[in-house]
Amino acid sequence: MRWFVGSDLDGFFGLAVDNLVQLLLIDSLCRYVLGFDAELVRGHILPGTALAVLAGNLFYAHQAMQLGRRTGRTDVCALPFGVNTPSVFAFVFLVMLPAKLGAVASGSADPQRVAFHAGLAACFGSGLIELSGAAVADKLRKVMPRAALLSTLSGIALGFISLGFLFRAFARPIVGLTTLAVVLLAYFGRVRFRGRVPSGLVSIALGTLLAWATGIAPSGGLPAPPHLVLPLPVAGDLIEAIRSHGLVYLSVVLPMGLFNVIGSLQNIESAEAAGDSYRAAPCLAANGLGTLLGALFGSCFPTTIYIGHPGWKAMGARAGYAILNGAFVTVIALTGLIAHIAWAVPIDAGLAIVLWIGIVMTAQAFAATPREQAPAVVIGILPGLAAWGAILAKTGLRVAGYGAPGGPVFDAALVTRFAESDTWIAGAFALEQGFILSSMILSAATVRVIERRFVSAGLYCLVGAALSALGLMHSYRFDPGDTHMTLAPAWPFAVGYCAMGLIFFAARWVTVPNEGEGH
Repeated sequence: MRWFVGSDLDGFFGLAVDNLVQLLLIDSLCRYVLGFDAELVRGHILPGTALAVLAGNLFYAHQAMQLGRRTGRTDVCALPFGVNTPSVFAFVFLVMLPAKLGAVASGSADPQRVAFHAGLAACFGSGLIELSGAAVADKLRKVMPRAALLSTLSGIALGFISLGFLFRAFARPIVGLTTLAVVLLAYFGRVRFRGRVPSGLVSIALGTLLAWATGIAPSGGLPAPPHLVLPLPVAGDLIEAIRSHGLVYLSVVLPMGLFNVIGSLQNIESAEAAGDSYRAAPCLAANGLGTLLGALFGSCFPTTIYIGHPGWKAMGARAGYAILNGAFVTVIALTGLIAHIAWAVPIDAGLAIVLWIGIVMTAQAFAATPREQAPAVVIGILPGLAAWGAILAKTGLRVAGYGAPGGPVFDAALVTRFAESDTWIAGAFALEQGFILSSMILSAATVRVIERRFVSAGLYCLVGAALSALGLMHSYRFDPGDTHMTLAPAWPFAVGYCAMGLIFFAARWVTVPNEGEGH
């Protein structure tokens, strides 16, 4: 096992594009949605985020080397690591923006500082939840069927990764389809380019060339020259943030922290299915400590294990791609090169690699589980797709003016108008909230039904009922321009899951085996 191999470059290009997108997203949301000044974003938030990403990538590279040396293998792939995308949106729109608007309404002298403190508190709380999850992570993996873990991940991969980037590819087909052809040829065709040129480099270079040729790039004027910004601790701000906002946004921080813990478990399971077995407890501890480190240095956004390990492994990535990724993120965040990269290399140039990762993740959910459990995989995929569809529908409504000043608002009447077209949007809104939990519950219960372990299936349904009663699944409220999770009990769903459980508990008395007959 070596620290670097040639194919680490392929993995690096894919993972670096993903991390670059997150940094660009943070930069744009903080500056244009929250109205933060560039000094705060590029002097504290991005450097703190980069420090957390660097620390995590170095840990996972070292972990991969240890596994390779312990097992005598040379094909071990490090777990991918970076900023958690759902948390970026959740913390901006559900924590930091409400904090700023509240500060403005109350006449605060520095609403930006209030919003920044709210983000720090949320990030710190998420890190504590991830760190606490390390104590029970391996136990959770043992009681959750692989089909439930992988299918939930596939729903995220299909909706939030594959379909989103597929839309982008077909919106700009000259760049999108050409780079997709390169990726399909190299990774599905299992060939390499002459001269051992990394396939990822070919895809991004060709995509960049076509983007410039078709007018997609460059975007705007040439940015100012880069300059070094070192990460500095913000201990005073963090203490004040915890004191002022520690419990205010628990309804957002708790679900997102659980989301990160469960998502990490699914990604670890995905890595094991691909041949690399890592203990969950150290991984979750590294996630939590990375997030806490980022918060100490000004980051408002958690870090976590990324989806896509099988894809990076299939590319030939080992340990070195994680080190390269950590170094890349650190350099561009500490020098301001993000603006220059965005100017020269559009996201379109690397979208085919990310699209391929989503495809591999979905395929793995079927390939790495017993054939008879395929229906459970499909059921586990559906809530993720539903959540993505709900977000897409709400985005369309906002484009049409919903939630804008003086425009129509999100409310129960909206549900009625959708129902008139036989679109049951209330179900989509309910599935969106806690979808990662409901996906696991439904898929796990289906696995147990397939195995005819009906009591176990019923117990999973009771867990679903408890989570619904706690408001961690299906509970939502309307805001003028969105629907948000609320920790209020979702009693109809709690009753529904209890009814499912009763059906399964009664199955041993009211059913008989139906072997060899048509269905």
